[in-house]
Parts: sequence; structure tokens; C-alpha cells
Amino acid sequence: MAKFNLKLRTSRHRPGHVVTAQGAPGFLREPRTELFLLGVSNMVGEHTFYEGRTERDERFRALVAAVAVADPEWFARFVAWLRTGAMLRSASVVAALEGARAQVAAGIPGSRAVVDSALQRADEPGEALAYWLGRYGRSLPKPVKRGVADAAVRLYHERSLLKYDSEKAAVRFGDVIDLTHPIAKDARQGDLFRHALDRRHQRDNPVPESLTMLAARAELMALPVEQRRTVTDPAMLDAAGMTWESLAGWRQTTMDGAAWKAIIPSMGYLALLRNLRNFDQVNVSDAVAETVAAKLADPVEVARSRVLPMRFLSAFNAAPSLRWAYPLEKALQHALANVPALDARTLILIDTSGSMNSAFSTDGTLRCWDAATVFGLALAARAHDATVVSFSNDAKVFPAREGESVLAAVRRFKEGGYFYGGGTQTEKAVRTHYDRHDRVVILTDEQAYAHNAPDVVAAVPAEVPVYTWNLAGYRVAHAPSARNRHTFGGLSDAAFAMIPLIESGSRQQWPF
Repeated sequence: MAKFNLKLRTSRHRPGHVVTAQGAPGFLREPRTELFLLGVSNMVGEHTFYEGRTERDERFRALVAAVAVADPEWFARFVAWLRTGAMLRSASVVAALEGARAQVAAGIPGSRAVVDSALQRADEPGEALAYWLGRYGRSLPKPVKRGVADAAVRLYHERSLLKYDSEKAAVRFGDVIDLTHPIAKDARQGDLFRHALDRRHQRDNPVPESLTMLAARAELMALPVEQRRTVTDPAMLDAAGMTWESLAGWRQTTMDGAAWKAIIPSMGYLALLRNLRNFDQVNVSDAVAETVAAKLADPVEVARSRVLPMRFLSAFNAAPSLRWAYPLEKALQHALANVPALDARTLILIDTSGSMNSAFSTDGTLRCWDAATVFGLALAARAHDATVVSFSNDAKVFPAREGESVLAAVRRFKEGGYFYGGGTQTEKAVRTHYDRHDRVVILTDEQAYAHNAPDVVAAVPAEVPVYTWNLAGYRVAHAPSARNRHTFGGLSDAAFAMIPLIESGSRQQWPF
């Protein structure tokens, strides 16, 4: 299979043979690096500023097929990390399935475990099968079938059935069971599997006695609509597996303060974070708000939730009440616990060109420059001596304020006109603002503006490390991969923790 049998080596293309999207001399990456950067920035099926969805998705699939065969051990670690470390659902599912297809064709074992590792939420076995069926039909290779079945056994229970087995889904829990034949881990799960099949095929069989949560939900559903607003016992709602979304639909009316008070105790961390505006709109009491704030600011809850730091910025921007500002700031600090406290002098360059106004989150509420700003300012807050610069066609130093929180600094950055929206003149920004700093960090999409310099970081001495964080995953880099020139993807606290590892002499190249 020559199309998959590729050596993983750095491209020998010289600058001038390839260019960035804005015409500057560029550099190609070796396949693992290109896949890593594309994977951590890839919202499958979405356009980016310089690359359409079809071209981008095809490039992703081709890279997955090549790397999965050329370096199966690396690929397995990458897929698991992409889902649980980078917290990316679609990209990890597509990578696992396309990698499994390539490995099966090449006779390489191990893809069953890779598929299983990519499926971490109960709707994802169905998502995986929907992708495969839509692209390759009903012929499922054994590793794909068994990997999805393993995930179903691990993820399917009463609460997940109630939350995710939607009639709107093309592939439901019963379809997954029909197609992959998972072996239940105990009698109760066996009852659940049979009931899921009954639901899917509209069989009028009673709910098995062992499934007490489903029975409790059925009792609530039998209540007349006019009586449902009177059900405000949190324990009763929790016993029936009610989420805030299902409660709103079941009540068939707007969620008032009593309804929110009843469901808040059983809400997950991310659900609370997303509903702060709704809590304010119905004016939940200060006592209820304090319980929410305490959970948001709890370091154990923050760690367990695995919520990415940018989510706190999104919640901060959406919540009208100042009572959420302090717990959100504390939560953000906990989420950034691994951002290193850098010594010496650090130059931090935040790309605020027009292409950085592309969507960073799938709902479009966060842009690439929002994410870059959060992490740039967080890194600066933890650094001994940092110079923060916003750059596009122009570049300007963002002055630090003693004791200012990261979220307040982000708001000042936005309101102070530091988002430029022009071209990406990276080389100009580096040459203007580098002044014997001990390291340089650039947060960018790497699509540097055309210029005559062969390397946008040539102004930085070779012995000074330059770290580029790529937020878009485009194919062409703005600088070559070389000693003291490092490119990363994925804005997480763990990713930034790699800076001191590299500077202390570690050879670790990946955050997994």
C-alpha cells in the first residue's frame, strides 16, 4: 500500500517553494506534526478563513490514513489524547474510524482499542456509526464493530439512555446494539439493551423492573401537564434522570425560578456554566446563586469537569450579573493551574489579524483571537517579566496592571482596541518588539503576510527559543522546524507546561 507507506520525516522544501495563505515563504511539516496541529484545531465539516470544509476534511483523512499505518503506536496515543486531553469529539471520532480503516487495509492490528478510546460520551457510539454508514456503508470491519461495542458497554446506562437516545438521531442506542452486538456486563445492563431495542423498534413491552430510573421517568411523564409545574422536589427529578433540557420540555412552559432551583442540584458543571444568564433572567435567589458559585469555583469540580479555559471567558461575556465574576475568575485560575510560571523575560505576541476572527468554538461564540488572548494574558500573568504585544498590520504593547485578573485583562484588551483585524505581519512585529528577551511565544494561525524575509522569526537569535501556538492547523508553517523553534497546537494548560520541559532539556515532543 504505497499511498500509506510514508516515512515520517521533515520536508526538505526550501522557503519559496511553498507559501502561506497570504503569500509569504512557508515551510512544510512532517506528517505527524501536520496531523497534530490540524487535529487539535479541526471542527470537522466547518470552514476556516483560508480553507474550505471539503479541502480541510480530505487533508485530515489523508494524514490520518498515512500516520495510522506509518506509526501506529503514536497514532493510538494521539487519538486517545485528542478526545480526553484536547477534548475534541468530532476530530477524534473521525481520526479513530479513518485510522482503523487504513490499518485494517494494511493488516495492522490494534484499531479496536483506538476506536474505543475515541468514544467517551454515550451518544458517540451512534455518532461513530452514523459517520461510517454515511461514508462507507453497512460493511463494518471487525475492529470498528468491536471498538464501538466496547464503548457501548462502558457508556450505556439508564441515565445516558434518557439523555442521549433521541428519536431525532439517525443511529440510536438500539441501532448500535443491533449492528455491533455488545455483550452486557451484567443482568441489569442486559435489561437495558433489550429495552433500548424495544424503544427503537416500537415494541410495546413493559419497562424491566430492574430499570428503576426509567420507571420513575415514566411516572412523571404520565402526570397531566397542569400538574407538572408543582413538581419541584430535586430528589424526585434526579431519581427520574431529569436534565434541565428534559425538564423544560416536560413542563411545557418556561423555566421559572422554582424550576431552576429544583434542577440545579443535579446539573453538571458545564450545564451550570452555560446557564448563568438564564439564572439571572429568572432572578434565582442569592442562596441558590451561592451554591452555583461555590461549585464553579471548587478546584476539584473544575478538574473533574475538564472544561477548557475559554469556556469561562464565554460564560463571563454572557452572564449579565457581577455575582458570577469572582467565581468565574477563580475557576479560570484553577483551569490554568498548569500554565508555567516562566522565569526571565518573555515576549508574547498575540495575532489579532482578520483571519483570527474565525470561529474557535463550534457555536461561534469564541473566536480564535479570543482563545489566543486568554492564554497569552494568562501566560503573562504567570511570567516573571512579560511583554504582551497585539499584532496585525500594526503592533502595540498591551500594558500590564498590577493585580488585574485574567478575565478583566481580556475585557480591557477587547475594549481598548487591541483586536486589529488586518493582515498578519508577524515578521514586522517580531523585529519591532524583540529586545533581548529570553524566549518568544507567538499565538497565531501562522498565515504570515508576504515579505522578503525567509523566516518570520529570523530576528530572534538562534539560541533563543521561539514557541508558536497554531490555532487553525493550516498546512504551511511560518517558520521551519529546527533547534529552538517549536510549533504546538491545542490551547490547554498541559500544552503550555511543555515550555519548561523543553527548556530543561526534555526531548518530549508531544503532550501525550
